[in-house]
Amino acid sequence: MRVLITGASGFIGRALTHRLLDHAHEVIALTRDPGKAQKILGEDVLCVGWDGRSALNWQEHVNQSDAIINLAGENIGKGPWTTSYRKRILHSRVGAGHAVVEAIKNAEKKPRVLLQASGIGYYGDRGDEELDENSEMGGGFLADVIEQWEESTKEVETMGVRRVILRTGFVFGRGGGALAKMTLPYRLFVGGPVGSGKQWLSWIHVEDEIAVIQEFLERDEFSGVFNLTAPHPATLGEVSKHLGKAMRRPSWLPVPAFALKLMLGDMAKETALTSQKVLPGKLLQANYSFQYTSVSEALNSIFAD
Repeated sequence: MRVLITGASGFIGRALTHRLLDHAHEVIALTRDPGKAQKILGEDVLCVGWDGRSALNWQEHVNQSDAIINLAGENIGKGPWTTSYRKRILHSRVGAGHAVVEAIKNAEKKPRVLLQASGIGYYGDRGDEELDENSEMGGGFLADVIEQWEESTKEVETMGVRRVILRTGFVFGRGGGALAKMTLPYRLFVGGPVGSGKQWLSWIHVEDEIAVIQEFLERDEFSGVFNLTAPHPATLGEVSKHLGKAMRRPSWLPVPAFALKLMLGDMAKETALTSQKVLPGKLLQANYSFQYTSVSEALNSIFAD
């Protein structure tokens, strides 16, 4: 299968690209910096430049692709959500989605499937409520962005292209993702829970994330919205405890909620301080077998010597 990926040089994209290559698939990576992406992804990947908002310079590659995976989007965790940064977060996602639709619309041979990245931020801050794919949209900036992000590629369904929405939780793995920032205090021996520690964190190991995505590529029965989270969410207090054990570091110094709000504003309220108990209802119904079901085994696998 020939797979075209936007955002292939990101944390999930890198792991996914290597998995697809290992399973004898071909990968075309759309990137703003082909030279840099080539060094990251290796010589087996065809890196093609794009502007993130149109089909210019890469339209021809859609005709040769069996599938498109749209992972493109500005990192929401780089810093405070200023007005200009909010616009970048939104426009990078919606612009990429519209570009993908444009390319598919103009393709002589359309791909069989489009996998569209999304996030569990769609559900907003929901306390202890158990959430699945049938749960209603929540409130907040992230929920609004994600609604538009998902909507940006909906039109391909009218073109006969199967579409799967990947509502992904916090992805745990080596070298990036959610743990990249979480581990720094622990490395400095000042780790601990954020806020009350009672907020729910819905996570998934990167190996399960990319394995599920490969299943969606290869099995035509999957379509619609899927929560990509492990079957057992954990509170942030539990995650902090197990992270300290896995890293062999203390986990005793809480980070006050007010301090995060002062530093990061709404970003803190909608990420570290929000509570989302999201379950992978449709994956469980499909009897998907997760490799990592508990946060302790996931973190131990990542930090094992």
